[in-house]
Amino acid sequence: MVLQFFLYLCKNLGIPNHGLHQIFVMELDVISSQSGESTPSPSPDVDDAVGVPKPKWFVAIVNSRHEKMIARQFQNLNIESFVATQSEMRVWANGKRKELDRVVIPAKVFVRCTEKQRREIVKLPFVNRFMVNRSLESPTVGSPIAVIPDAQIQTLRFMLGQTDHPVTFTDRIFKPKDIVRVVRGKLRGLTGTIINNPDGSHNLIVSLSLLGGASVHIDPSDVEKIN
Repeated sequence: MVLQFFLYLCKNLGIPNHGLHQIFVMELDVISSQSGESTPSPSPDVDDAVGVPKPKWFVAIVNSRHEKMIARQFQNLNIESFVATQSEMRVWANGKRKELDRVVIPAKVFVRCTEKQRREIVKLPFVNRFMVNRSLESPTVGSPIAVIPDAQIQTLRFMLGQTDHPVTFTDRIFKPKDIVRVVRGKLRGLTGTIINNPDGSHNLIVSLSLLGGASVHIDPSDVEKIN
């Protein structure tokens, strides 16, 4: 009824469309304040621009040695996923050489979707379950589903794609004392902590919060302390 009234004003009084919009919004505000109702604020789980749930990175637990195959199945279902792999040259006993993609984090496939989609994805026969965040475990509701920040996925992808050295992974949660930043080389910009190996070499450990840490060889001269 209110909208029809304003359309009448627009047509007969020569109010431009943008003016109509401003008046209409003002009138709705007045009506809301008189009724004691307020415009609901966006839910933290939805995108402010389009009003749809924001996709997040979850970790699907799958059978070991099936990670890449399952990622292809996700792709066929139009589900965005990511398997942490690194290209390496494999030399067979007969001298034949072949470049292969080695899975760095076994039995885990990262899946980017909404919570509603995740509840459907977990029903797929090749998904065992989703990783949970045990650090937030509650005696009443248990452990919530783990969510991996976008920045950590980007960091992991950067490491795997840039370094010439093998990247290994540990599920140990690191709490580094001295934080360093790589200032030279292909990994420039990464931050992490340095560990000393028994053979005198050094590794850079990049913490990935709930997952543990990704480790790669580093020359100490390529890093600088930042704390």
